[in-house]
Amino acid sequence: MGYTGVILVDKPRGPTSHQVAAWVGKMLKSDVGHSGTLDPMVSGVLVVMLGKAVRLAPLLLQHEKEYVACMRLHADMPRERVEEVVKQFTGRVYQRPPRRSAVKRALRIRVIYRIELLDMQDRLVLLKIWCEAGTYIRSVCVHIGNVLGCGGQMVELRRTKSGGFSSDEAHTLHELRDAVEMDEKEKLAAMILAPERAIGDIPKIVIRDNAAKAVANGAMLAGVGALSVEKFSRGQSVALVTQSGMLIALADSLFDSDKIVCGSPGLIAKSTRVFARPDSVS
Repeated sequence: MGYTGVILVDKPRGPTSHQVAAWVGKMLKSDVGHSGTLDPMVSGVLVVMLGKAVRLAPLLLQHEKEYVACMRLHADMPRERVEEVVKQFTGRVYQRPPRRSAVKRALRIRVIYRIELLDMQDRLVLLKIWCEAGTYIRSVCVHIGNVLGCGGQMVELRRTKSGGFSSDEAHTLHELRDAVEMDEKEKLAAMILAPERAIGDIPKIVIRDNAAKAVANGAMLAGVGALSVEKFSRGQSVALVTQSGMLIALADSLFDSDKIVCGSPGLIAKSTRVFARPDSVS
Protein backbone atom coordinates (compact mmCIF):
# COMPACT_ATOMS: atom_id res chain seq x y z
CA MET A 1 0.00 0.00 0.00
CA GLY A 2 1.33 3.41 -0.92
CA TYR A 3 1.34 6.32 1.51
CA THR A 4 0.55 10.01 1.16
CA GLY A 5 2.28 12.53 3.39
CA VAL A 6 5.70 13.78 4.40
CA ILE A 7 8.47 11.91 6.20
CA LEU A 8 11.53 13.63 7.62
CA VAL A 9 14.66 11.60 7.03
CA ASP A 10 17.93 12.20 8.84
CA LYS A 11 20.09 11.82 5.75
CA PRO A 12 23.48 10.24 6.46
CA ARG A 13 26.73 11.27 4.85
CA GLY A 14 27.51 9.29 1.70
CA PRO A 15 24.42 8.73 -0.46
CA THR A 16 22.82 11.38 -2.61
CA SER A 17 19.45 12.91 -1.70
CA HIS A 18 17.94 11.15 -4.72
CA GLN A 19 19.22 7.77 -3.52
CA VAL A 20 17.81 8.32 -0.02
CA ALA A 21 14.40 9.32 -1.40
CA ALA A 22 14.39 6.31 -3.74
CA TRP A 23 15.14 3.95 -0.83
CA VAL A 24 12.28 5.46 1.17
CA GLY A 25 9.95 5.04 -1.80
CA LYS A 26 10.96 1.41 -2.25
CA MET A 27 10.42 0.64 1.46
CA LEU A 28 7.02 2.33 1.58
CA LYS A 29 5.94 1.36 -1.95
CA SER A 30 5.10 4.98 -2.75
CA ASP A 31 5.96 7.57 -5.34
CA VAL A 32 8.43 9.99 -3.80
CA GLY A 33 10.05 13.37 -4.21
CA HIS A 34 12.34 15.42 -1.99
CA SER A 35 12.84 19.11 -1.35
CA GLY A 36 16.16 20.82 -0.92
CA THR A 37 18.98 18.66 -2.24
CA LEU A 38 21.80 17.88 0.16
CA ASP A 39 25.25 17.07 -1.26
CA PRO A 40 26.37 13.46 -0.65
CA MET A 41 28.71 14.36 2.23
CA VAL A 42 26.13 16.61 3.94
CA SER A 43 23.81 15.15 6.60
CA GLY A 44 20.58 16.27 8.22
CA VAL A 45 16.93 16.98 7.51
CA LEU A 46 15.72 15.75 4.12
CA VAL A 47 12.00 16.26 3.54
CA VAL A 48 10.68 13.31 1.52
CA MET A 49 7.21 13.63 0.02
CA LEU A 50 5.06 10.54 -0.50
CA GLY A 51 2.23 9.94 -2.97
CA LYS A 52 0.11 12.99 -3.75
CA ALA A 53 2.19 15.05 -1.32
CA VAL A 54 4.85 15.19 -4.08
CA ARG A 55 2.72 18.06 -5.43
CA LEU A 56 3.92 20.12 -2.46
CA ALA A 57 7.42 20.29 -3.99
CA PRO A 58 7.24 23.91 -5.27
CA LEU A 59 6.14 25.06 -1.81
CA LEU A 60 8.67 22.99 0.17
CA LEU A 61 11.55 24.01 -2.09
CA GLN A 62 11.03 27.60 -0.89
CA HIS A 63 11.49 26.67 2.78
CA GLU A 64 14.14 28.61 4.67
CA LYS A 65 16.95 26.42 5.99
CA GLU A 66 19.11 26.22 9.11
CA TYR A 67 22.58 24.66 9.02
CA VAL A 68 25.41 23.96 11.42
CA ALA A 69 28.72 24.20 9.56
CA CYS A 70 32.29 23.48 10.54
CA MET A 71 34.81 25.72 8.75
CA ARG A 72 38.59 25.40 8.81
CA LEU A 73 40.67 28.59 8.53
CA HIS A 74 44.03 28.44 6.77
CA ALA A 75 45.78 30.49 9.45
CA ASP A 76 45.37 31.35 13.12
CA MET A 77 42.91 34.17 13.79
CA PRO A 78 41.67 35.78 17.02
CA ARG A 79 38.08 34.85 17.84
CA GLU A 80 37.06 38.52 18.12
CA ARG A 81 38.15 39.15 14.53
CA VAL A 82 36.34 36.06 13.25
CA GLU A 83 33.13 37.06 15.06
CA GLU A 84 33.37 40.55 13.58
CA VAL A 85 33.67 39.22 10.04
CA VAL A 86 30.98 36.55 10.46
CA LYS A 87 28.44 39.21 11.48
CA GLN A 88 29.05 41.00 8.16
CA PHE A 89 27.46 38.07 6.31
CA THR A 90 23.94 38.75 7.57
CA GLY A 91 21.62 40.03 4.84
CA ARG A 92 21.82 39.81 1.05
CA VAL A 93 24.94 38.10 -0.27
CA TYR A 94 26.19 37.44 -3.78
CA GLN A 95 27.02 33.83 -4.54
CA ARG A 96 28.29 31.71 -7.39
CA PRO A 97 27.54 27.99 -6.90
CA PRO A 98 30.70 25.91 -6.23
CA ARG A 99 32.19 23.88 -9.07
CA ARG A 100 30.98 20.61 -7.59
CA SER A 101 27.33 21.75 -7.53
CA ALA A 102 24.75 20.33 -9.93
CA VAL A 103 23.41 23.70 -11.15
CA LYS A 104 24.65 26.34 -13.57
CA ARG A 105 27.36 28.47 -11.97
CA ALA A 106 25.56 31.78 -12.46
CA LEU A 107 25.88 34.66 -10.01
CA ARG A 108 22.91 34.82 -7.65
CA ILE A 109 21.72 36.72 -4.59
CA ARG A 110 20.64 34.89 -1.44
CA VAL A 111 19.61 36.14 2.01
CA ILE A 112 21.27 35.04 5.24
CA TYR A 113 18.81 35.87 8.01
CA ARG A 114 21.05 35.01 10.92
CA ILE A 115 24.60 33.70 11.36
CA GLU A 116 26.15 32.86 14.70
CA LEU A 117 29.59 31.72 15.78
CA LEU A 118 28.86 28.80 18.13
CA ASP A 119 32.40 27.74 18.98
CA MET A 120 35.99 28.05 17.86
CA GLN A 121 38.91 25.75 18.55
CA ASP A 122 42.27 26.55 16.98
CA ARG A 123 41.48 26.97 13.27
CA LEU A 124 38.09 25.20 13.38
CA VAL A 125 35.04 27.46 13.49
CA LEU A 126 31.51 26.18 14.22
CA LEU A 127 28.72 28.28 12.69
CA LYS A 128 24.92 28.20 12.81
CA ILE A 129 23.33 29.73 9.71
CA TRP A 130 19.63 30.46 9.03
CA CYS A 131 19.22 31.32 5.35
CA GLU A 132 17.11 31.47 2.23
CA ALA A 133 16.63 28.29 0.21
CA GLY A 134 19.39 27.78 -2.35
CA THR A 135 22.16 29.34 -0.25
CA TYR A 136 25.54 27.63 -0.70
CA ILE A 137 27.15 27.32 2.72
CA ARG A 138 30.39 26.11 1.14
CA SER A 139 30.63 29.46 -0.65
CA VAL A 140 29.81 31.37 2.55
CA CYS A 141 32.76 29.68 4.30
CA VAL A 142 35.11 30.49 1.41
CA HIS A 143 34.02 34.14 1.41
CA ILE A 144 34.44 34.47 5.17
CA GLY A 145 37.98 33.15 4.77
CA ASN A 146 38.64 35.63 1.97
CA VAL A 147 37.47 38.59 4.08
CA LEU A 148 39.62 37.41 6.98
CA GLY A 149 42.56 37.36 4.57
CA CYS A 150 43.67 33.87 5.51
CA GLY A 151 41.37 31.70 3.41
CA GLY A 152 38.97 29.08 4.68
CA GLN A 153 36.88 26.11 3.64
CA MET A 154 33.89 24.14 4.85
CA VAL A 155 34.83 20.75 6.23
CA GLU A 156 31.45 19.49 7.47
CA LEU A 157 27.81 20.52 7.16
CA ARG A 158 24.53 19.42 8.71
CA ARG A 159 21.05 20.75 7.95
CA THR A 160 19.20 21.12 11.25
CA LYS A 161 15.95 22.69 9.99
CA SER A 162 13.95 22.99 6.79
CA GLY A 163 11.08 25.43 7.21
CA GLY A 164 9.19 24.32 10.32
CA PHE A 165 10.73 20.85 10.25
CA SER A 166 13.56 20.10 12.68
CA SER A 167 16.18 17.35 12.86
CA ASP A 168 14.61 16.42 16.22
CA GLU A 169 11.63 15.08 14.24
CA ALA A 170 13.71 13.24 11.64
CA HIS A 171 14.10 9.46 11.42
CA THR A 172 17.10 7.47 10.27
CA LEU A 173 16.82 5.04 7.39
CA HIS A 174 17.47 2.22 9.87
CA GLU A 175 14.50 3.29 12.02
CA LEU A 176 12.26 3.38 8.96
CA ARG A 177 13.50 0.00 7.73
CA ASP A 178 12.95 -1.59 11.14
CA ALA A 179 9.38 -0.27 11.29
CA VAL A 180 8.64 -1.63 7.81
CA GLU A 181 10.21 -5.06 8.44
CA MET A 182 8.46 -5.44 11.81
CA ASP A 183 5.19 -4.25 10.22
CA GLU A 184 4.77 -1.66 12.99
CA LYS A 185 1.83 0.19 11.48
CA GLU A 186 1.34 2.59 14.40
CA LYS A 187 5.01 3.54 14.38
CA LEU A 188 4.93 4.12 10.61
CA ALA A 189 1.77 6.20 10.93
CA ALA A 190 3.53 8.40 13.51
CA MET A 191 6.55 8.83 11.21
CA ILE A 192 4.51 9.95 8.21
CA LEU A 193 3.21 13.48 8.67
CA ALA A 194 0.01 14.74 7.07
CA PRO A 195 0.42 17.15 4.13
CA GLU A 196 -1.12 19.85 6.36
CA ARG A 197 2.14 20.01 8.34
CA ALA A 198 3.97 21.21 5.24
CA ILE A 199 1.93 24.31 4.44
CA GLY A 200 3.40 26.26 7.35
CA ASP A 201 2.78 30.00 7.09
CA ILE A 202 1.09 29.96 3.68
CA PRO A 203 -2.19 31.98 3.83
CA LYS A 204 -5.31 29.85 4.19
CA ILE A 205 -8.93 29.96 3.08
CA VAL A 206 -11.21 27.86 5.26
CA ILE A 207 -13.92 26.31 3.09
CA ARG A 208 -17.21 24.46 3.58
CA ASP A 209 -17.26 20.67 3.24
CA ASN A 210 -19.47 20.79 0.12
CA ALA A 211 -17.04 23.26 -1.44
CA ALA A 212 -14.15 20.96 -0.47
CA LYS A 213 -15.76 18.10 -2.40
CA ALA A 214 -16.22 20.33 -5.43
CA VAL A 215 -12.59 21.54 -5.29
CA ALA A 216 -11.40 17.94 -4.89
CA ASN A 217 -13.31 17.19 -8.11
CA GLY A 218 -11.46 19.99 -9.90
CA ALA A 219 -13.83 22.94 -9.46
CA MET A 220 -12.69 26.51 -8.81
CA LEU A 221 -13.57 27.97 -5.42
CA ALA A 222 -16.43 30.46 -5.23
CA GLY A 223 -17.01 32.91 -2.42
CA VAL A 224 -20.13 31.04 -1.29
CA GLY A 225 -17.87 28.13 -0.31
CA ALA A 226 -15.52 30.23 1.83
CA LEU A 227 -15.92 30.56 5.59
CA SER A 228 -12.89 32.72 6.38
CA VAL A 229 -9.76 34.08 4.72
CA GLU A 230 -6.35 35.08 5.99
CA LYS A 231 -4.48 38.06 4.55
CA PHE A 232 -3.03 37.58 1.03
CA SER A 233 -2.62 39.38 -2.28
CA ARG A 234 -4.09 38.66 -5.68
CA GLY A 235 -2.15 35.93 -7.47
CA GLN A 236 -0.59 34.66 -4.24
CA SER A 237 -0.57 30.92 -3.51
CA VAL A 238 -3.04 29.98 -0.77
CA ALA A 239 -4.06 26.76 0.95
CA LEU A 240 -7.69 25.63 0.84
CA VAL A 241 -8.49 23.80 4.08
CA THR A 242 -11.61 22.49 5.80
CA GLN A 243 -12.75 23.58 9.25
CA SER A 244 -11.04 20.48 10.66
CA GLY A 245 -7.75 21.60 9.07
CA MET A 246 -7.65 19.07 6.23
CA LEU A 247 -5.66 20.32 3.23
CA ILE A 248 -7.78 20.09 0.09
CA ALA A 249 -5.67 22.00 -2.44
CA LEU A 250 -3.22 24.76 -3.16
CA ALA A 251 -4.69 27.55 -5.25
CA ASP A 252 -3.91 30.92 -6.82
CA SER A 253 -6.02 33.70 -5.36
CA LEU A 254 -8.01 35.76 -7.88
CA PHE A 255 -8.40 38.79 -5.59
CA ASP A 256 -6.74 40.47 -2.63
CA SER A 257 -8.13 38.99 0.59
CA ASP A 258 -9.74 42.29 1.63
CA LYS A 259 -11.81 42.22 -1.58
CA ILE A 260 -13.31 38.81 -0.77
CA VAL A 261 -16.66 38.56 1.00
CA CYS A 262 -17.23 35.07 2.37
CA GLY A 263 -20.63 33.67 1.39
CA SER A 264 -20.93 35.87 -1.70
CA PRO A 265 -21.10 34.53 -5.29
CA GLY A 266 -18.22 34.75 -7.73
CA LEU A 267 -14.98 32.81 -8.15
CA ILE A 268 -12.16 33.67 -5.73
CA ALA A 269 -9.43 31.02 -6.23
CA LYS A 270 -8.21 28.60 -8.86
CA SER A 271 -6.72 25.30 -7.69
CA THR A 272 -3.19 24.50 -8.85
CA ARG A 273 -2.60 21.24 -6.94
CA VAL A 274 -5.33 19.07 -5.44
CA PHE A 275 -4.43 16.68 -2.61
CA ALA A 276 -7.74 15.32 -1.30
CA ARG A 277 -9.90 12.68 -2.92
CA PRO A 278 -13.59 13.61 -3.23
CA ASP A 279 -14.57 10.59 -1.11
CA SER A 280 -12.15 11.61 1.67
CA VAL A 281 -14.13 14.75 2.48
CA SER A 282 -16.95 14.06 4.95
